[in-house]
Amino acid sequence: MKAGFLNVFDYMTVVGDDLFVTNAITGAVYRVNLHRHAMPTSADVSVFASDGGPRAVVVDPTSHLAFVTLGGADAVDVFDPKSMRLIKQIPVAKGPDAMFYDPADKLLYVASGDAKAATLIDPASQKSIGAISLGGSPEFAAFDPETKLMYQNIADTNTLVAVDVARRMVVQRWPLEGCDAPTGVAIDDANRKLFIACGLSSKLAIFDLNLHRIIATVPVGFGPDSVAYDAELHRIYVTGLAGRLSVVSQDAANAYHVADSINLHFNAHTLGIDPATHRLIVGYASLAIPPRLALFTPNR
Repeated sequence: MKAGFLNVFDYMTVVGDDLFVTNAITGAVYRVNLHRHAMPTSADVSVFASDGGPRAVVVDPTSHLAFVTLGGADAVDVFDPKSMRLIKQIPVAKGPDAMFYDPADKLLYVASGDAKAATLIDPASQKSIGAISLGGSPEFAAFDPETKLMYQNIADTNTLVAVDVARRMVVQRWPLEGCDAPTGVAIDDANRKLFIACGLSSKLAIFDLNLHRIIATVPVGFGPDSVAYDAELHRIYVTGLAGRLSVVSQDAANAYHVADSINLHFNAHTLGIDPATHRLIVGYASLAIPPRLALFTPNR
């Protein structure tokens, strides 16, 4: 992978055989084939070059085009993930970061921290079709297939909001007591739970979607950021600023414990799961050396 002096991976998205990961410093968006070899090599890597501080990538399941948020350009780039060539740039609200696909409304949901709003993009027309005021600075979100709501963490108010995309509004809001600066989130829709990284509290909070409150917390490393949930293995993975990978076991719907803790690299704060193999992928930050990905195979 092409290196800058400073390299910081941001978001990861696994789609089929491919991993998409962004380098927020150099502007590179990487596509890595995960399944062609047992371990990816440089031959498995393709690059889309942006100039706006790329963050999150979403691949539209209908058109199969890729969309990436540009935090430094207040825009979303549309590119062809096969040729890795730019198709179009779409203006969005100031400070776009995380982005998610809403399968119920077939829209892209772009969370903008500076604007404290979410921009909605129609991937079919490749146009912005509206915005939703969120009442605070959004971080990660998770779509709930049961309620068709987007559950959005609001970092600066320590709250969780339920966003009805179809109605273009926030419909509920709950305080996350004891969870300071909520960042990453993953959903267990079968057991009606959200797993929320508390960025300044060094813990993972388990939020019950029926009771609408935190029912348990688990200590994890300092500055937790990314969360991933493997529903088949009943494991939650958390990593963040301190570079500690915490493996949390879901013993039952309301019972959790830290099964393993692995020291990685400072600011190894982003991760993803390959659902085909259950391998965990973690992006490392680096200084004056090429950016790196670490792959972990879970012990069943």
